[in-house]
Amino acid sequence: MSGLLIILAAFFLPLFPASLVFNRLAAGTTNPFARLALFIVWPQIGVALILWGDLAPAGTVLATWATLSAIFYAFRMLTVREVGRWAAMLASSAWPLVWLFVMQGPTAADLIAFTLAMTVAPVLMLLVRDALARRLEAAYTGLHGGLARDLPRLSGVIAVVTLAAMALPLFPGFFALLSVLSGATLGVALGILVTWLLWSWAGARLLQGTIFGPRSGPIADDLPRSTTWLVAGLVVMMVAAGLIWTGGAV
Repeated sequence: MSGLLIILAAFFLPLFPASLVFNRLAAGTTNPFARLALFIVWPQIGVALILWGDLAPAGTVLATWATLSAIFYAFRMLTVREVGRWAAMLASSAWPLVWLFVMQGPTAADLIAFTLAMTVAPVLMLLVRDALARRLEAAYTGLHGGLARDLPRLSGVIAVVTLAAMALPLFPGFFALLSVLSGATLGVALGILVTWLLWSWAGARLLQGTIFGPRSGPIADDLPRSTTWLVAGLVVMMVAAGLIWTGGAV
C-alpha cells in the first residue's frame, strides 16, 4: 500500500515523467483563477497523501530521481518564453525537492510550510503572467522588452517576483533550500545547487527579456498604485513568514 501511495504522490509532487500530467493540466487551463487553484492545491494533495499514509520514503533511487527531475525542469526554464509555462516549469522543478525534505523526517507542519514556500514563486509568477497578458495581449519574454521605461510599477513587481523565483535571500524559497540542504548528502546537495543555479540563470534571462533592453512593444497602462502596494505587502509577509519558520526550525 505504501508503494502505491508513493507512486500516486509522485504525480502531485511531480517526478518525471509523472510531472507531464501537471504540465498538461497547467497548459490546458485558461481560466486564471482555476490555474492559481491548480498550482496551490496540486502539491498539497501530494503532501496529504504522504501524511495520510505516514510515509517515510528513503533510498538512493528516489533521491536521485527527485534531484534529476528538479534539474531537468530547471533546465527547461531556459527554453520557455511564455511566462505561464515558465511558472509551470518552475513549479515542476521546485516540488520534487519536497521529496528530499520528506526523507529528513520533518514534522507535518514543517512539511506543509516547506511545500508552500516552494509554491509561492510559481503562484506569484502566474499573477505576473496575467498582468502582462492584460496589458500587452501576450506574456512572452523577448516580445515586449524595455518595460521599465513605460511600466515602472509593473516592472518592479516583475523584478521582485523573479528574485523570489531565483530563491534569493529573504524570499521563502531561499529558506526552504537552506533547510533541505542542511540534511542532504553531498551528491544531493550538489544537485540542489545546480538546480538553484539554473533558476538564477533562467530568472536573469526572464528579466532581460521583459524589463531591460530597448523598448519593443506598445505603451500600456501601468499597474495601479493599490495593486503595487498590495504586492509589496505580500512580499513583506513572505519574508516575515520565512524568518519565523526558519527561527522555529532552529
